[in-house]
Amino acid sequence: MLDELNQKEGLRRALLNFRRVVVLTGAGISAESGVPTFREKGGLWGKYNPEELATARAFQKNPQLVWEWYQWRRGLISEMKPNPGHYAIAEMERLFDDFSLITQNVDGLHRAAGSKIVLEMHGNIMRNKCFDCGKVFDGINLKDKEPPRCDGCGGLYRPDVVWFGEMLPSDVLYAAFQSTQSCELFFSIGTSALVHPAASLPIEAMHSGAYVIEINPQPTVISHSVDHTFLGPSGEILPQIVDFIKANR
Repeated sequence: MLDELNQKEGLRRALLNFRRVVVLTGAGISAESGVPTFREKGGLWGKYNPEELATARAFQKNPQLVWEWYQWRRGLISEMKPNPGHYAIAEMERLFDDFSLITQNVDGLHRAAGSKIVLEMHGNIMRNKCFDCGKVFDGINLKDKEPPRCDGCGGLYRPDVVWFGEMLPSDVLYAAFQSTQSCELFFSIGTSALVHPAASLPIEAMHSGAYVIEINPQPTVISHSVDHTFLGPSGEILPQIVDFIKANR
């Protein structure tokens, strides 16, 4: 790892000289904290039908069932802690002058690790919003046995996540592409690079001339195109990158 950082001049220059940095994270980084993923064998979608639990129609049909399932998920996630990869990214936010963190994850672990500004493309499971008026309510109560009602319009609260068939938040999506198009260094971390529109971001970064680094346990569809790929857990690789930057600036 250190040999790669020291011997590859392009990689070294990107890490030490570039200032406009974007990090994109996917399910892989949270899987290292024990958060179940939906696409792996044995993942949550293998036990439940998403059409029954993660759509607006499902909530309208049976809000109690959907609420109970999300409360169960929240209970699982509340026991999870950020791993060294999350903490390393929070440290990177302090090291670079212009830094953006974009995540496909809804677990809130980046914020728990100390990241201040997080573009959450798919929302945050640890928040609620009103199904009717959209009012966001920060904070949840794991003891709620049924969805609370909005104190504004009386509608039912639902998890503040993007369900199947829903559009991603336009402001978050716009900010993600704006920061990607203007960055000098782009990290794709723990993501399969298959789920759009997030999968378009590394490609957009390449087209915009950024140096793109991928960190993932296995090669992905973009591995042959990026400037450098580190194969392995982000919780092991990212802290070494942060230490390298701090030691050589």
